[in-house]
This record gives sequence, structure tokens and C-alpha cells, in this order.
Amino acid sequence: MSITDQAVTPAAGQSGGGLDEVNLRILAILRENGRISMSALAERVNVSRASVYNRVEQLTASGVITGFSAQVDPGKVGLDVCALVFVTVHPQSWHRFREGILQMPDVEYCCITTGEHDAMLLVRSLDIGGVHDFVTGVVAARPEVKSVVSVVVLDEVVRKAYLLPSDIPDRSGSTNRLGMTRFTTAGNGRDAARS
Repeated sequence: MSITDQAVTPAAGQSGGGLDEVNLRILAILRENGRISMSALAERVNVSRASVYNRVEQLTASGVITGFSAQVDPGKVGLDVCALVFVTVHPQSWHRFREGILQMPDVEYCCITTGEHDAMLLVRSLDIGGVHDFVTGVVAARPEVKSVVSVVVLDEVVRKAYLLPSDIPDRSGSTNRLGMTRFTTAGNGRDAARS
């Protein structure tokens, strides 16, 4: 075993959930090209082919790597419209809401959130009418849904398959810590200023 095949302790603040520097580099390269050969991956990471193969197998077996898939440009398959749908759910109906979302093939991503809304859905459609039909006819029609706000995405500036701890800059020296911020819409701000 070469010195580069040994586990490397990540930098302070970059623990990566117990992953060493080599594993983090493997994941970063797989994010760019999931079809890279083990030989090419080993060369880029500077470890033996056997070591990189074992590491990828271990990352998969431990659930760090959850699968491999192609990345598709939604616009090139006809899904030209993307929308964020913010949902507020009636209390005591979370279980039914979650079950319902899992049955909606239009949903690319769903997360439960804090703040004004309870969940956010990312949906794609062939056109604006498709988004409208889905939001009003499927999501808002569910009995556990209290309210829905939809926002059409104009431009997807950043879209990554996943982030790694090594992607996050160290901001521990930052002195500008404002905490959570709540923004007020222009209309509400103007009304408050008049009174």
C-alpha cells in the first residue's frame, strides 16, 4: 500500500461525516463524471486502482453513494418550465401529505421546511398551463393542504448533483453574523410606514 492509499484525516472543520480526504476527492470526481473508469479515477485521486475500487465499493455499501444515474437537461427533453410550489399543510395531516407527495410523478424534489410554509416542491412541466393544472388540480385539491403559493423559475443559476463538506468555505472567522432574517414585502413595508 502506498502512502496515498492510507486514510487521510480531513482538515479541521471539514470532517465530511468520517470520510477522509481521498474519499472526498473520489466523490468530487464522481460528481463531475459518474461514468469515469476505475483506472482513470485512481489516477486522478493518486491511489492504486484496487484501492479506489474498494473505496467506491465501501462508499456504496455504507450508503454514502446511493446510486448512479444520468443527468438530463430538462429543457432538452421538453420540460421547459420549472416552478417552486410552497405548501402549507393543515395540522395533524403530515402523514397523508407525505404519502400523497410520493404518488405525484410531477414532483422532482420535495422538502419539509421551516418558516412561513411547511413544504417546498420543485416541479417541471411542458408549459405554464401544466404547472397551473398541477398546482390547482392536484396539490391544492388535497384535503390536507391549507394553502399553496407557486413561483415560476426564470433561470436555474446553480444546479449540482450534491455538495461535499470540502465545497463549504471556512467562515469561522466571520464577524458579520446577523442570524436569521425575515424579509418584508414592499407592500407590507409601505403600509407600515404610512401608519
